[in-house]
Order: sequence, then C-alpha cells, then structure tokens
Amino acid sequence: MNPLCHTSVASYGVADQFASELIAAWNAHDLDRIASHYRDDVLFMSPFAARAGAHDGVLRGLPALRDYFERALALYTHLHFEPIAVLSGVTSIALYYRSVEGREAIEVMELDARRQVHRAAAHYTAASTKRMQ
Repeated sequence: MNPLCHTSVASYGVADQFASELIAAWNAHDLDRIASHYRDDVLFMSPFAARAGAHDGVLRGLPALRDYFERALALYTHLHFEPIAVLSGVTSIALYYRSVEGREAIEVMELDARRQVHRAAAHYTAASTKRMQ
C-alpha cells in the first residue's frame, strides 16, 4: 500500500486519529481503552519492560501487556503523555511524545488491517535529557 494513500492502514488521518485516541486513553488512565488498541497476540518491546522484569524487555500477548500497563499506571500516578509528532508508514505508525521521568519517547507500532497493534517497539531518551540540536 502507498503510505500517502487514504486507504493505507497507517495513512496520515488514521495515524493522527489512532495516536490521539491512544494518548487520550493513557492520559485518562483507562486501561481498557489503552488495551483495546492492541491485538491478543501483541509483541511489545521496551526498555521499561526490561526494567520491570520482562525477559529481554519483551512482552508477549495482551494479558502480559495489560499487566505491565496496569503496573505503570499505578507507579506513575500523574502520568501524562504529550504528543510531539505522529509519523505514518505503510503499515506502521511512529508516535513521538514526552513520556515519564522527563523522557522523550518514540514508539513504533505495526498495525494489522483492523488497525490494532500487533508489534510495537518503544524507544526513550535518558531521563530529563535535552534534545540534540
């Protein structure tokens, strides 16, 4: 599919809507809304997951991801993500945002035809770093 085509799984409009809905769910601390964006067989990779005890930072399946997200919401009670940019690929979205601990994050999410995440990789700056110029 052409990434600029309006029918693409991750077209610009779809990417913006997906990112807005996902960030709103996180900022509302609504675990069910957050989880609804992910497939049952999701593969999620994050250095934070590694810090939380996931082997090699990899979580497999929605139950493991929900548990991880639930613990994150409990740990970061004032969690509030601030979107910076949404980038659209052919079947993926890259969401650039301000995360927890003063970090900037880029999360690359591969979507299926139903626009649910089946694979995601999160990337973070060190805590409280300034952007490179």
